[in-house]
Amino acid sequence: MQDAGREMAFQTYKDLEIYQLSHELAIKIHKVSLSLPKFELYEEGSQVRRAAKSIPANIVEGFGRRRYKNEFIRFLTFALASCDER
Repeated sequence: MQDAGREMAFQTYKDLEIYQLSHELAIKIHKVSLSLPKFELYEEGSQVRRAAKSIPANIVEGFGRRRYKNEFIRFLTFALASCDER
C-alpha cells in the first residue's frame, strides 16, 4: 500500500497490474480467436489478435518512456485505443 506522498516504485513493466492483466487477456483472446469459423479466422480473427497484442505492447513501450510523462501517457492512450478496435 502507498503512503501519502510516496509513489510506488516499479522495477519493470511486469510489476504493473495493468500489464499483467492485458497480457493474460491477450493470450486468452488469441486462443479463443483460433476457434472462430474459417471465414472469420483469417481476417477478423487476425485483427482481433493484433489489437489484443498491441495493448500490452504499448504499455511496455510507454513504461520504457516513463521519464517523459507525456510520452508515457501517449502510449497508454494507444493501448486504450486498441481496446476499442473490433
